[in-house]
Amino acid sequence: MNNTGKYTMYNSLTPYLTFPRKTWSELGKNETLTLTEEEIIKLRGILETLSMTDVCEVYLPLSRLLNNYVHSTISRQVAMMKFLNKEYEKIPFIIGVAGSVSVGKSTVSRVLQALLSRWTENFQVALVTTDGFLFPNAELNKRGLMEKKGFPESYDIRTLINFVSDIKSGKQEVSAPVYSHLQYDILPDSQDVISPLPDILILEGLNVLQNRFDYPDNKPTMFVSDFLDFSIYVDAEENNLEEWFLTRFMQLRQTAFNDSDSFFYPITMLSDEKARQIALDVWKETNSINLHKNILPTRERANLILHKGKNHKVDYVKLRK
Repeated sequence: MNNTGKYTMYNSLTPYLTFPRKTWSELGKNETLTLTEEEIIKLRGILETLSMTDVCEVYLPLSRLLNNYVHSTISRQVAMMKFLNKEYEKIPFIIGVAGSVSVGKSTVSRVLQALLSRWTENFQVALVTTDGFLFPNAELNKRGLMEKKGFPESYDIRTLINFVSDIKSGKQEVSAPVYSHLQYDILPDSQDVISPLPDILILEGLNVLQNRFDYPDNKPTMFVSDFLDFSIYVDAEENNLEEWFLTRFMQLRQTAFNDSDSFFYPITMLSDEKARQIALDVWKETNSINLHKNILPTRERANLILHKGKNHKVDYVKLRK
C-alpha cells in the first residue's frame, strides 16, 4: 500500500496500478446500481455465483471508469471533427474482453453491457463474440485444424478485422457470423446484424488482444487490437481454469449435451470417468497449450486485468497507468 492508501503496486516498474477488491470497490461507492437481483441472476454463466455484491464492488466501478473513457473519447472525436471543419459523426467505442476458456469472459461482457446501457446517456451497447469468426468445421477439417479450434489459425481473421473496421468506419449496418455452441459450428444461414450503429461495442473472445497469426496465407496487416479503445483481460491461475473447465464440461454433459442435436451428444453415452478423461485431454492437449502459447502472452497488453480467485470471485484489479 502506498502512503496515500489508494492502491498497491507489485513493484515500482510495473505499468499497472493494483487495487485489492476492497479498495477497488470504494471507487464505485457513490454510483447507483441499476440492475435488479433477478437481472443479475440471468447474467450469470454456468458455475458462476455472480451476486449483487459482486456487481456493486467490481463491475459498477469498472462501468464508471469505462463511462469516463467513452466521454473522453467522444470529446476527442468532436475536437478532431471541429479541426477538420466537419460535422460530428458517431464512431463506436470498442471494448475488448479477452482471457482463457472457462474464465468467465461472457459473464463479464454481459454485465458490462447491462450496466453501460443503464447510464443516464442511454448508450446503445452491442455485444459480439469472436466465436462467430471461427472457420466452419468443414474448413477446419480441410486445413487439419479441428484439434486446434480456438488457436489463432482457426479464425477467419480477415473477416473479423473487416467487421471491426466497418464498425469503426461508421457503417450503419454490419453483420457478424453466428456460432452455435450446441452444434459446435458456424450456422451457415444466420447473421448477427448490428444496426443501427451502437455507441459501444463489446467484443469478447480468446483472440481480441493477439497480434500474431500462424497460418501463412491468413496474415493480416492489422490486428483486432488496433481497433480497441479499451481492453480487459480476465485472469485466473491455470489450476483453477482447468477445474472450472472440467466441472462445466461435466455439468453440460448432464444438461445441454443431452440434446440429440448437440455435437457432444455421444459423450452422454459414456461413463463419468471416461467423459471426465475426455475433458481433461481437451484441456491438456488444446486449451492449456493455447493458453500458454497464444492467450496468456497478451495479458499485459490489456488496459485492465480482472483477476479471479478459486471461488470465481474477482480478488484484485490491475489498471494500466
